[in-house]
Amino acid sequence: MNFAILFGGNSYEHEISIVSAVVLKKILKANLKFIFCDEERKFYLIPNDKMNSKTFSTKAYKKQKELTLRQKGFYSKNFFNENKIEIDCVINLIHGRDGEDGKVASLMEFFDIPFIGPRLEASVLSFNKEFTKLYAKNIGVKTLDYYMLRKNSNDNFMPNFPSILKPSRLGSSIGISIVKNEKEFEYAKDVAFEFDTDIVVEDFKSNIKEYNLAGCMIENEFIFSIIEEPKKKEFLDFEQKYLSFSGNNELMEADLSEELKTKLKDNFKKIYDPLFKGALIRCDFFVLNNEVYLNEINPNPGSLANYLFKDFNTVIEKLTKNAKNENKIKINYNFLHSINGQKGKL
Repeated sequence: MNFAILFGGNSYEHEISIVSAVVLKKILKANLKFIFCDEERKFYLIPNDKMNSKTFSTKAYKKQKELTLRQKGFYSKNFFNENKIEIDCVINLIHGRDGEDGKVASLMEFFDIPFIGPRLEASVLSFNKEFTKLYAKNIGVKTLDYYMLRKNSNDNFMPNFPSILKPSRLGSSIGISIVKNEKEFEYAKDVAFEFDTDIVVEDFKSNIKEYNLAGCMIENEFIFSIIEEPKKKEFLDFEQKYLSFSGNNELMEADLSEELKTKLKDNFKKIYDPLFKGALIRCDFFVLNNEVYLNEINPNPGSLANYLFKDFNTVIEKLTKNAKNENKIKINYNFLHSINGQKGKL
């Protein structure tokens, strides 16, 4: 199987995507090609031996082959012709904007390139935390109560304290703050509005439990990861998520009752099917008083949440064979033929 790992993008999570790609280089046992999307949204084919932080931090990637996107794939140019990059499937590993907001999904569908990742509708609904909550409510999945702050709305809203503020269209815990008084709240608003025009505000609950569950659907059967209870301080911040992540974490399954495991998986199924077919996602849940609440959906989780699976390579191979692009519509021009030659024809 020939995979292309598509990573980078014009996103606040650009560097996290690079880290994810480097990790998958070590994890995936397949023929891998790495396609980097830089901040200008140009594509470059990165040799495996150049997949390291220095290649990107020094912009040495610009010395590599630039690619163009056309029907059925990516192409490189030389003096005389174009060469198609031989791949069977693209893995969308761009985090945040570009990769998770629907742009990559649209490109892959438009150019008829098989890919693993969220499709357009799934991207739109999971990229925006407000839309995610509305989607969850519609399918019968609980979320915590929230309030939306809009930039330049002159809103006099004051939350309960402590509260947590989250930019609506951002992941990787960027721009998130816990506030315990009015002064902290005003400062946290300014920070969050640097990243987004909308902020989700929730009561901060210190006694809440958090669990992560990843999975996908293959031939109408769900494949689940272990259920992880992330170790955290007040909340799982950027540093805890990424700066200490090695990609080689020992599998540590949360100690849960079978009843609670079933509740988490049942909520995951409601979220996933059918909207997220073709993607491997991770859902982050809260549990409070034995009730399950959705925190957020990660449609392109860091390093594809490989560390939560006992046999990650098999999962990816099976998912590749079941990640179907939309059906093509056959255009036969019957209507135009029917009016051809008629009086007053177009």
